[in-house]
Parts: sequence; structure tokens; C-alpha cells
Amino acid sequence: MNNAAREAILGSIRSNLARSVADDGNPVHREDPVILAKKAPPATLVSLFKDNLESVNGHCIIADSESEIARALTTIISTLRAQRIALSDMPSIERIMYMTDLEIEELAIAPSASEIFSFDVGISTAQAAIADTGTLVLDSAYERNRLVSLVPPVHIAIVDASCIVETLGEALTLLRKDNEISPAVTFITGPSRTADIELTLAIGVHGPQELFVIINKGRVGSEFKL
Repeated sequence: MNNAAREAILGSIRSNLARSVADDGNPVHREDPVILAKKAPPATLVSLFKDNLESVNGHCIIADSESEIARALTTIISTLRAQRIALSDMPSIERIMYMTDLEIEELAIAPSASEIFSFDVGISTAQAAIADTGTLVLDSAYERNRLVSLVPPVHIAIVDASCIVETLGEALTLLRKDNEISPAVTFITGPSRTADIELTLAIGVHGPQELFVIINKGRVGSEFKL
């Protein structure tokens, strides 16, 4: 790595770290209601998340109700011609799937490691999303989502708009319960990719080749939220 590239990376890191420091130089405490009042409005966070997700080759759909989520799932899965769908163990997803017009070969809830590789699509929720980077945050303490989100060639995630935050620090605060964070938290930014082989970008080497995120702006059950 040459000096110019190194300085560009370090400069970017410094810039992003500076966003988490208050004007007086003290770290920002996200629990402070004064700080929380200054957060970007939800509509802005949704738009920022969508833009950043799409910049890393993810697909984003905004829905206003469960029926719209069901229609989006119908369109995505029909277009992909997928026949075997794996769901995380979140009852809300199963309910929405039965609202679709899909005719599929198999629908499974959190299939085992020996079965998951035969599925075309995995569908999960996300416990948080980071607008700054277009990143999904999945906490396996709330649903069995790791295999469903990481193994099938296509991952569809449903996230409630109220769970979209601006920064990584805010996402970690959202996940923290009793001053602890689950030991199994997955961060997903776009489809799986690597440039390890001769510096050539390859998609889908270590996980899904495509990522669809459906943002739910309407009212839903508490299962979508922490």
C-alpha cells in the first residue's frame, strides 16, 4: 500500500471517528436526551440507508404495510423463480409469507446446517440498520437468523424504519441490554464480496450473491423491534 492510499484511509477513519465526539471533545453519550433530540429525522435516515445500501449493490424496497411487504416478497421471489425458501424463526415473517401469492416447493423455518445449502432464498428480519454505511445488524439472541442470512444465494431482510440509526455507536446502544451485547451479532453491508484473489472483486464467495432489504415504514407487531 503506498503512502497516499494509507493517508486516505487514515483520513477517512479520523473523519468518521470525529463524528462521534461532541464539540467540547468529550465522547457523545447516546442515552443523553439532548443528543438524541439532534438525530436526523426518520425519513432522512431511511433515505440515507437506501442510498448507501444501493451504492454497495444491495436492493432496497420501502413498504408502508405488511400487505406491501407481502407484495414485494412475491415480486422478488417470483422474479428469481425461487422454489425453496428458508425463514428465520420470527413468526412475523411466516405470517407475511402466507399473505403472498407464491406457489413454492418448500418453506422451512430455520433449517439445520445440513439442510440450509439446498435453499434458494433466506428471509430474516434485522434488529437494527446503520444509515451511514447501509449496514444491517442481526442479533441471533432474538431469532435464529445466521444460517438463513449467510448461506442461501439470496438474502431478503425486513427491517422496521424505527430501527434505522445513523451510526455504528447508536446501533450498539440499541442492541445493549443490561450493559451487555449478544456474543453473536452479524453485520451485513451489501452482498458478500472479496478481492482476496489477485485483487479482483468477486461477489457471493463467502455468502449471498444478492441482498434485498425491505424497509417497513408502517405499523407492525413488536416482533420486528427490540
